[in-house]
Amino acid sequence: MSARARRTSFPEVVIERDSDTEKSSDDEEEVEDDVVESDDQEEEEEDEEQKGKEAEVSSAANKKGKAPITISLKKVCKVCKRAGHQAGFQGPTYIDCPMKPCFLCKLPGHTTVNCPHRVAMEFGVIPASRKRTNNSLDYVFERQVRHRVPSIKPEFVIPDEVNCAVIRYHSRRVTCLEFHPTNNNILLSGDKKGQLGVWDFGKVHEKTVYGNIHSCLLNNMKFSPANDGTVYAASSDGTMSCTDLETGLSTPLMDLNPNGWQGPNSWTMLYGMDLNAEKGLVLVADNFGFLHLVDTRSNSQKGNSILIHKKGTKVVGLHCNPFQPDLLLSCGNDHFARIWDIRRLEGESCLQSLPHKRVVNSAYFSPISGSKIVTTSIDNRIRVWDSIFGNMETPSREIVHSHDFNRHLTPFRAEWDPKDPSESLVVVGRYISENYNGLALHPIDFIDISTGQLVAEVMDPNITTITPVNKLHPRDDVLASGSSRSLFIWRPKEKSEMVQEKDERKIVVCDRKNSKFGDDDDDDSGDDFSSKKGKNGKSKSKKPILVTTPCSSSKKKKKKKS
Repeated sequence: MSARARRTSFPEVVIERDSDTEKSSDDEEEVEDDVVESDDQEEEEEDEEQKGKEAEVSSAANKKGKAPITISLKKVCKVCKRAGHQAGFQGPTYIDCPMKPCFLCKLPGHTTVNCPHRVAMEFGVIPASRKRTNNSLDYVFERQVRHRVPSIKPEFVIPDEVNCAVIRYHSRRVTCLEFHPTNNNILLSGDKKGQLGVWDFGKVHEKTVYGNIHSCLLNNMKFSPANDGTVYAASSDGTMSCTDLETGLSTPLMDLNPNGWQGPNSWTMLYGMDLNAEKGLVLVADNFGFLHLVDTRSNSQKGNSILIHKKGTKVVGLHCNPFQPDLLLSCGNDHFARIWDIRRLEGESCLQSLPHKRVVNSAYFSPISGSKIVTTSIDNRIRVWDSIFGNMETPSREIVHSHDFNRHLTPFRAEWDPKDPSESLVVVGRYISENYNGLALHPIDFIDISTGQLVAEVMDPNITTITPVNKLHPRDDVLASGSSRSLFIWRPKEKSEMVQEKDERKIVVCDRKNSKFGDDDDDDSGDDFSSKKGKNGKSKSKKPILVTTPCSSSKKKKKKKS
């Protein structure tokens, strides 16, 4: 075997640096490259020789009054700064540092690639069993909703194909989505800039964006139960508005920053919001842990603000029980989700506290009976409580799922399927990319929370950005997704083919500079996983599935007239 047939160690380059007193002469800087190349049997001997040579070079440099600079050409990990391994993307697959805990399940001993929860999401999850507490309250509560719960569990219907979309609809990333309560084809969307979008995805080209309602993040919005043409919205500018969708006229109902910017310690932002139709109340929560009540009949604040979470922490989610609206579920940055009785809201008077290990992004009651709870936490866990009438000290199940996001993304939220009578199907976007035929994609996951199994993962090769905002239609088999600044409508393949128009112009591109769906020059749309994989996410062999058309409809009208 030749001397250069195998390299067992990396070379080290020693550069002698001239002292300040010496000037450059015929003897320029000496560079010596000691490369140790040996077979397996002579590794130790050659390592000693290399150390001896380095010592001679350093001693010679010291005699001349020069300080040597040693540059190691060994490849080190960017995460732990150790040699012997590399962390980062290898093609479309991201490789974790083996010296750190698994990014997915947060446990040491393995990496994300070998994590058992990644191979089988139901790993370690105990399936739900039918529990009867023989409690009179449980009996009455279940009897009232029995007519809505079928005896046989129906099959899940998964919207798995993009039917239509608006590319670069918003000027900044999408933060929230909401379907119209009576019109099946109307979708509302909010973005980081505070804009409110109204899109008729049945006609695709009919869309409106109101940009004068809020000045920054539109975090939440709800339709008025008395008027389906009115929507309430909460924003990080500290205001809550009531907007008429036909005219775009907005009325501020609450302004927690009347004096403008007075510094970050006093600037109040509104996050969580929900409605109590029986009492005519809009409930909003801020970034200091307080809950505010607004009377929709007088359009004014009712009572004083109430501290419902740790003072100085965000309350990011509010949800009233669909069956008993007086029960309020809140979650926040203090690592807790809490259940309250609106009829006696006082400090430290919560009915139940649900502890989490990290920030809780969302918490929702089940959509039909209201007896279950699902929460999403940044510790990559989806937690499920099967009954609010039983022991709630610990969750019934913890499902490991990738949604530990960075600061430039809208938080991931696992949301119920409102049409599922079994109340076991949730939808949530995935943060870690997966290798799909050479493409690094972030699918949208449908999870059966009763077993922890992954029911379906939907993706499109043209959507290479992360999709954190997902909303299932309350009456139709439709999924709406917000990925970066774009909106996508998913339908089941069979129904998608039935409703497809003859011209197939179902995709509207609002920005002609760049028509690739996955690329986005917005500074808030990137992330650690997707921003590095831009080159790996291209596929020359695959043709785009979606058909794009210009955004403006005025040119089409002119062509028809001519």
